[in-house]
Amino acid sequence: MNEKVLRPVTDWLPITKQEMEKRGWSQPDVILISGDAYVDHPAFGTAVIGRVLEHLGLSVVILPQPNWQDDLRDFKKFGAPKLFFGISAGNMDSMVNHYTANKRLRSDDAYTPGNVAGFRPDYALSVYTNIIKSLYPESPIIIGGIEASLRRLTHYDYWSDALKPSVLADTRADLLVYGMGEKAIIALAQRMLKGEAIGTLTNIPQTAILTRNPANEATLLPSYMACKNDKRAFAGAFKIIETESNRMEPAILAQEQENGVFVQVNPPFPPLDSESLDGFYDLPYTRMPHPKYKKRGVIPAYEMIRHSVTIHRGCFGGCAFCTISAHQGKFIASRSEKSILNEVKTITSMDDFYGTITDLGGPSANMYRMKGIDMELCRQCKRPSCIFPSLCKNLNADHQPLTNLYKKARQITGVKHLFIGSGLRYDLLIPGNHYRNAHLREYMQNLIRYHVSGRLKVAPEHTSGEVLRIMRKPPFSQFHVFKKCFDQENQDAGLKQQLIPYFISSHPGSTLPDMAHLAVETRAMGFRLEQIQDFTPTPMTLATVMYYTGLDPYTLKPVYSARTQNEKKEQRMFFFWYKPENHAQIRQVLMKYGKKDLLGALLKGTKK
Repeated sequence: MNEKVLRPVTDWLPITKQEMEKRGWSQPDVILISGDAYVDHPAFGTAVIGRVLEHLGLSVVILPQPNWQDDLRDFKKFGAPKLFFGISAGNMDSMVNHYTANKRLRSDDAYTPGNVAGFRPDYALSVYTNIIKSLYPESPIIIGGIEASLRRLTHYDYWSDALKPSVLADTRADLLVYGMGEKAIIALAQRMLKGEAIGTLTNIPQTAILTRNPANEATLLPSYMACKNDKRAFAGAFKIIETESNRMEPAILAQEQENGVFVQVNPPFPPLDSESLDGFYDLPYTRMPHPKYKKRGVIPAYEMIRHSVTIHRGCFGGCAFCTISAHQGKFIASRSEKSILNEVKTITSMDDFYGTITDLGGPSANMYRMKGIDMELCRQCKRPSCIFPSLCKNLNADHQPLTNLYKKARQITGVKHLFIGSGLRYDLLIPGNHYRNAHLREYMQNLIRYHVSGRLKVAPEHTSGEVLRIMRKPPFSQFHVFKKCFDQENQDAGLKQQLIPYFISSHPGSTLPDMAHLAVETRAMGFRLEQIQDFTPTPMTLATVMYYTGLDPYTLKPVYSARTQNEKKEQRMFFFWYKPENHAQIRQVLMKYGKKDLLGALLKGTKK
């Protein structure tokens, strides 16, 4: 349930005309439109951008989940803003939000009160932007958020099974902000306040624009039409995009869309320092959903994070299927201890807090304050991952700052339990992977004795060496090493906690025999898998490019992918080998592939 609301509605940014008028505003400076309900919490992008703009002295209103199917009264209620409309599909790509990996329509939406589906359209960013362009053709439109960020260039769209142009070209918005966009939106707003027209703002970092004359120094990518006509061209374009995205000082990228119009993507801002990042998290969030939703039920995405704290951004794992590095970047930006501990103290004063902090984490829980030892080497580096195929010798992966943070947080008055809910990179916790002391034993002891809620989530993702290579994940042998360490630490502490591994089926490179090996190996380890998922191709990931093109962009060698629903179903079946209804088909598949040995190992002791 939402906690008891005792605060005045003016503590939130206005979402109705009446609330705006209570503030004495007749016309807002900025209108933010989102596909999510309005939760005034730093884990929700619209709230962060709203508070950042408010901190600049601007009047900001939010239009959450507007009705796009009626007379558009929601879009009209505030009129036109003085500066711009900021439009986002929400914290998730709307198509990922709407559909399963099998393209089945979901019946729920974790970012909507009551977990009810149907409050945002498919391709929400395009729908919202087109409505605003029709109603307010003179108003500048800036698009951002995850849907804009990962669709900023030519991309494969799984749900339409088609290659699509940049969402900026599709929507004809004035400007696109990608990644975590606070600094970009500040720069934009400051220049617009000086009277600069939106069309002149062509050089702001971390933005993309439409132009017929891209910068002379821009790296030209294969065009949208070239990519559409030749999968090798698309694979080549992605290789350049990913390589540049993982550089500390990337190039300007330009890609022709159609009719001589280019999308130009300006390089991002440098990673935030702690002071800047603290500033964004220390803004006056209520940390609660807007009171308007009180009678509509809980917002599951909020319930999950209401008593958690984000301690850093970015991830240097470089996993082939993950969008984090394309959105947040490879380089870690960490908050200060002071800011994090102050947020923990704020949580302990909430009406509904009963002693449990559910997470101190980030994209990967144990990358806090990690970076290169010699940053000049990082400046020259193009590796997509600092830990695959092995840990970089220049990486300072010391876990002591994290251990110290945990100790200080759990000593705060009112904190009874502090659990780590974010996924851990277990390959960072294996001593043999490191070139210097990373204080791993102390971290593991603290983690297991104080910060596991009985079950620890980790993500080996597969057991096949070849599939893991394609995924850019460590060999499965490292999971065995970590499990041994985990079990020993539990034994020493007198605990009986469980390790919960995550796995993916139907990832590029994964065949049915690979899935059978996965089932056999995990059965031998005593696992009956729960945390599993089917690979979903999402824009701007290496795995998605492999799925669409059938090629490894770096070698142009063929890569197999399960593409039909039946192929995907057969792969997923091996996760649930223990269910009697799957046994006949498992036998049929393994006999077809001549894997009688796997059949015996997997179904040994089960009834025929």
